[in-house]
Amino acid sequence: MASRLSRFKVMSLTDAAASRVKDIIANTDKPIAGLRVGVKNGGCAGMSYTMEFAESVTPLDEVIEEKGVKVLIDPKAVLFLLGAEMDFKVDNLSSTFTFRNPNETSSCGCGESVAITPADPEALTERV
Repeated sequence: MASRLSRFKVMSLTDAAASRVKDIIANTDKPIAGLRVGVKNGGCAGMSYTMEFAESVTPLDEVIEEKGVKVLIDPKAVLFLLGAEMDFKVDNLSSTFTFRNPNETSSCGCGESVAITPADPEALTERV
């Protein structure tokens, strides 16, 4: 399925993120169509990233297939995630998915939420 925003790559994954998503999906006990990524209101900075397994692709999902992983972008989150990169980090005390997002304007001190300004679609078409 081709991206509706075929001129733009909504989001990319690092090798580490793709590998971790593959491992997690391989250990599920039901069929998974992909990983759905979005944003929701909440937290002290205003928004937080969401991830969940998707059992099916909805007609409005933005579908990204990269490095053997299918990522489904919630249609309400496309402008918030445009240009973002998902990574997976491991340190001595934790492991977590992280996002490098050019649309983030700030984040809270605890790292649980961010402020994100949606990308301007008109500015994007000017760059093409």
